[in-house]
Amino acid sequence: MRLTEISYGTAQPIEGYGPGFFRVGGHVLRGACLITPWDAGLWGGLEDTATPLSLGGRIDVLFLGMGAEIAHPPRAFREALEAGGIGVEVMSSPAACRTYNVLLSEGRRIAAALLPVNPVVGGP
Repeated sequence: MRLTEISYGTAQPIEGYGPGFFRVGGHVLRGACLITPWDAGLWGGLEDTATPLSLGGRIDVLFLGMGAEIAHPPRAFREALEAGGIGVEVMSSPAACRTYNVLLSEGRRIAAALLPVNPVVGGP
């Protein structure tokens, strides 16, 4: 079997996640986040369609991580993104992280909008 090291170029993969956080580029982001090949930051959650819509023309697909389990996003959220030319793939946040990293290594035009897995209530 031949093993090949994965290369992300200048893009930063999702390195890890846990209760209420995601780690990208050595930085920990607490809460919902939006991760692109060129940036990673906090996101306003399912009520915030403006931030993902601002990626129109730069990405083809948004992986929407719904937390620990897959769930349906609000219809208005999905319809707004699709009307803006962005495909939406809904899955659990762990699956969205893995899928994002695989397609990132292929140089695809993607982003991930992630709700935290098991958010920490009253945590730091």
